[in-house]
Order: sequence, then C-alpha cells, then structure tokens
Amino acid sequence: MSTLRIRRLPRPADYQPVWQAMQDFTESRGPDTPDEVWVVEHAPVYTLGQAGRPEHVLNPGGIPVVRCNRGGQVTYHGPGQVVLYTLVDLRRRHVFVKEFVALLEDVVLDLLETYGVSACRKAGAPGIYVPPQALLEPAGPDLAKIAALGIKVRNGCAYHGVALNVAMDLRPFLGINPCGYEGLRTVDMAACGVAADPAVVGDRLAEGFQRAWEHIQAEA
Repeated sequence: MSTLRIRRLPRPADYQPVWQAMQDFTESRGPDTPDEVWVVEHAPVYTLGQAGRPEHVLNPGGIPVVRCNRGGQVTYHGPGQVVLYTLVDLRRRHVFVKEFVALLEDVVLDLLETYGVSACRKAGAPGIYVPPQALLEPAGPDLAKIAALGIKVRNGCAYHGVALNVAMDLRPFLGINPCGYEGLRTVDMAACGVAADPAVVGDRLAEGFQRAWEHIQAEA
C-alpha cells in the first residue's frame, strides 16, 4: 500500500496560491502526516529564491516576479513545464538535504533516460543538464539546463521541488540569468527530439519519485 499521495493540480495554476498551500500543509502536518507530491504546470511566472539577487531578472516583460522561500536564484515557470512539489518528512526517514537533492536529480535522470535523452549533473550547480550532442540544434560546447530544483526545509520537512522542461515556450528564460548564471542556455525535452505530453511526463515523474522515496522508507 502506498504511503505517499500523488495530487495532480489543475493546469495552469497560479504560483502564489500553490506556494501558500505548500506552506500551510507543511506548518499543519504532524509526525504521522502522510507525505505528498503535487504535480502542476504553472501560469507564466518568475520566482526568485530566498537569497536570489534581483539583478538576475533582466527583462520580465510583464511576467510577474515572485520572491519565494526556496533555495536557489531565479527561474521561470510556465505551461509545458512539469513541476513536482515534494512535501515530505526528511527527518522521519533520516534523509539529509544533500541526499534528498541527489534523489530528486536521480529521478529526473532516470526519467529522461527512458525517453532516450542523455543528461547529467553539473558540479556545483544543482539541476539536470544535457550536452550539446543531445540537442537537435546545438549551440556551442556548453551544457544546457533542462531541469531546475530548489527546496525549503521547515522542521525537518521539505517542500518546493523540481521543474522539468517538457515542451514549452523557452523565450521567457531570455529575460533572466537562469538560476543566476549569465548566458546559461535553457532547453526542453522537445529540443532533444522528444515529443511528449507534459501531463504524461508529470505522471511518470511523480511515479518515479514515489518509487524512489518508498524505497528509502523500506530501508529506514
């Protein structure tokens, strides 16, 4: 029997009500509250992390900018990008933050592999990247970012999560220094030659996280 609930939120969802709901869930949970993951696509929004620097927002062009309490700098959310919010009790399962970040990255890497996308980590820069040879239209020798992550931990419980670009309008990323890196190219699965329904990808991402998380629970 599953001990982790998957919730699929209406799409596209405004960012701030979902963020508030995550905070409310985390503040109200007790030691026996089941963990949840929420799958969503957001209406267009830039989010600036708790220590994010406003100068990394170059030209918002009418897209709202929201200062939030996750880790990391600035990123963009919009339709065609799957966001997986992981509302889980790390302390209950004796999982450290660094281990949890690695688990989230592993889940994305495993999912992309099933679609034939070669992806990797980048030292010192959380998230998932693809090399030029994985893209239909390479542009230089550098890695391109396909998934961003940022979490917040409150009383041993994590929320926020990971965002995977599936098939989206990538132009808003040009209005920021993605994740605080000037000139960082941001791509999606479509740029890697994958035609996929974001709703299906979201379900598979959530199920992959569920398997990985419950494997940790089994070992705890």
